[in-house]
Amino acid sequence: MRASFTQLYVHYVWATWDRLPLITPDIQKQVYGAIIRESEQLKCTVIAIGGIEDHVHLLTGFPPTMSISELVKQIKGSSSHFITHEIKPGEFFKWQGSYGAFTVSHDAIDNIANYIRNQAAHHSQKSIIPTWELTPK
Repeated sequence: MRASFTQLYVHYVWATWDRLPLITPDIQKQVYGAIIRESEQLKCTVIAIGGIEDHVHLLTGFPPTMSISELVKQIKGSSSHFITHEIKPGEFFKWQGSYGAFTVSHDAIDNIANYIRNQAAHHSQKSIIPTWELTPK
């Protein structure tokens, strides 16, 4: 093999500060756009993004050149900066410090992507998958 080959997929989930409903419908698309832009800058292939008012799910192809913690730090930091300086200057917005990250097999990508894209329905119907959510204790 002449070139390195990797096939790495990660499902990330993180919440707003104190699970406050800060990702309101009027800014949700812009927030997701900022997350997608930063992910792509970091050489991630965005497969799916979704969430509700208090948390975000992201599924990406993951580059082997970066750690998961660094990637999440960059995405959360740049999106928070975008929200507080461009979308809603002067208004409170903050992500929680914690996050979840789950490796995903190639065969599971479609199922997880569909779960992520349909977050609002899963939460309203109480059909969430607890291991894929950051549920408060």
